Amino acid sequence: MRMRRRPRVYFSFRSPYSWMALDQLERRFPQAPELIDYYPFWEPDEGILKALHGRDAEVLYTPMSKAKHLYLLSDVKRSAQRFGYPLAWPIDHDQAWELPHLAWLKARRLGRERELYRALVEARWHRGEPICDPEVLARAADAAGLDGAELVAAEHDPEIRAEAVDALAAAYDDDVFGIPYFRIGRERLWGLDRIEDVLATLRTAFDEPADGAGEPAEGIPAALLDRVGAYDRDTAGGCG
Repeated sequence: MRMRRRPRVYFSFRSPYSWMALDQLERRFPQAPELIDYYPFWEPDEGILKALHGRDAEVLYTPMSKAKHLYLLSDVKRSAQRFGYPLAWPIDHDQAWELPHLAWLKARRLGRERELYRALVEARWHRGEPICDPEVLARAADAAGLDGAELVAAEHDPEIRAEAVDALAAAYDDDVFGIPYFRIGRERLWGLDRIEDVLATLRTAFDEPADGAGEPAEGIPAALLDRVGAYDRDTAGGCG
């Protein structure tokens, strides 16, 4: 396959499907962080959204119905069990997602984005912690050997905010409407349920050999069942 640019993956700390898809990607294609460009994706605040509109770009997400939300909760539980992942349900209350994603952009400047990514995924999905809370993010970053205060401050750094606009403008140009989203050459692949296709496409692109091959709502906290859109604003069952 000819590629005019490096493959891209769009991820979100908000999304359980993003967490699981990227873990599967990196377990089964370990060179992914060296060969693929990672782009954060989230619903931006008013300032970043205004700058995005100034570039004739938008965030291509749509509201989620309660039916889709309830399906997502069961599907996430099912998927985590299939892969053998521990899952602690975070309770989201109208979180502002700039903080973790702009902190990741700052960590990338420092060459430490992998450490921060792992720390925030473990905090959110293994311990159920609210990573949009500055104290929680700083604590997780500090525990990973990073400067938590520096990363929390990135949310207000003009240069990092400009990078945030660039990341979301790239998502718009790549027609990203759900997470995780992969762009590999001309191929666009969306969702955890496309991970096998992602791996096959990457192996073809880089000439790698292929490798071998309860009740749905049980255990889900009651407080989550009415939190429509807490993890996703678009179609469930592959996006998050």
